[in-house]
Amino acid sequence: MHNVAFRATDRFPIVAAFLGAMAGAPLTIPLGNGSPIVTNPSGTDAAAEEYREKLDEYTRAREQYEAERAAYWTAVAEKRRLRLSKRRDNQEIALDDYVLTQPPVYRGAPEPVDPSAPIPEQALSPPLPVVEDFLNAAKAQFDFEPQRPQTELEYKRAYAATAAAAGLTREQVVRIYAFEASGNGGYDVQAGLESPAVGARPISTALGYNQLLNASTIELMARHGDRFLANLRTKANGLAGPPRAALDSKLAMLQRMVDISRTVPDSWSEYQKLAKTPAGRGMHAANLDIDIGPLLQVQALVESVAYARQHGLTGSLSAAELEMLNLTGDDNGLDIVTMPAALRDQVPTSNFFEKDGYDANPVASRRVVAEFIAATNAVMDREAVLQGAQDLAAVFPQVDESGAR
Repeated sequence: MHNVAFRATDRFPIVAAFLGAMAGAPLTIPLGNGSPIVTNPSGTDAAAEEYREKLDEYTRAREQYEAERAAYWTAVAEKRRLRLSKRRDNQEIALDDYVLTQPPVYRGAPEPVDPSAPIPEQALSPPLPVVEDFLNAAKAQFDFEPQRPQTELEYKRAYAATAAAAGLTREQVVRIYAFEASGNGGYDVQAGLESPAVGARPISTALGYNQLLNASTIELMARHGDRFLANLRTKANGLAGPPRAALDSKLAMLQRMVDISRTVPDSWSEYQKLAKTPAGRGMHAANLDIDIGPLLQVQALVESVAYARQHGLTGSLSAAELEMLNLTGDDNGLDIVTMPAALRDQVPTSNFFEKDGYDANPVASRRVVAEFIAATNAVMDREAVLQGAQDLAAVFPQVDESGAR
């Protein structure tokens, strides 16, 4: 019998390879044909190092961009406050009262992917409420089920009659409907769901022909609820029996909504907070009611017309001009429509938006005022030929030159 010294590394070369790798050497795995496969466990370290370098580059670029972006929108807000102050003091607004550059765009390195990180689950924002949610909240909070029209045309007649009685013109009403509701939207259309598709999600709580946000509905109830109640009382006085009883019940419900809307300070941020409560959501369902909805939808436009008149614009606003107030807010809209033509070709639209609203508005984004108005008119021209807009135009009350109907 031979005296043989046994070594695992001699008889089992793969074991030797792994032992060497544990000591930091490249991993060499011999094959039966004598051709080894060489692997490098430090490859993961190299990938990690490359990731850290790319992450540092991205972080520096992103921080620089965010600083530039914050400074830009701070300047926009400061210039806006200055213009409001000047307008209050009847001072002339000049070109240098606006930010004259477009918002910064991120052009740095893309965010790298961490090779060692698990694939993250997609983070989804809480879903926005939809019509069914508003209806459920109205029932739960106010025992209210909107009196919905039998047909779309029935609602259009009520809306057109309310608008005409308030002094709005056919051109204003039809073209703003075309712009806001895509020319064919129903009285219950929600932003983002104009053309329903599988998986479609709303992009905001905006509802109806004039796309009122949930917070806007609450604001209008707080400010003009007494007018809405008076309108319904007048209508109720001409009724008897069950129809009168139904409208009296609706009046009591609307009074509760108005009362709740006035429990918060008259501030947009407070109305936004209330809109996120069950009661606030329930109020938004009133837009679907044949008696209340047209009052709410029209009042938003009437309020803008009144604001313009209070500030010296006594002539009739074009649909696009009125939409400037409707879309950007009365202060910003007035700034746009009173701007001299020479400035309109130089002033970016970002001066009239908050950064989040600006980013979400493809009609306004990266344009100057003249282009913004032209783009708005172009959308109106395109959508006003659709059937919904044509139907609204057809039912709008005729007005003769004296203003009589």
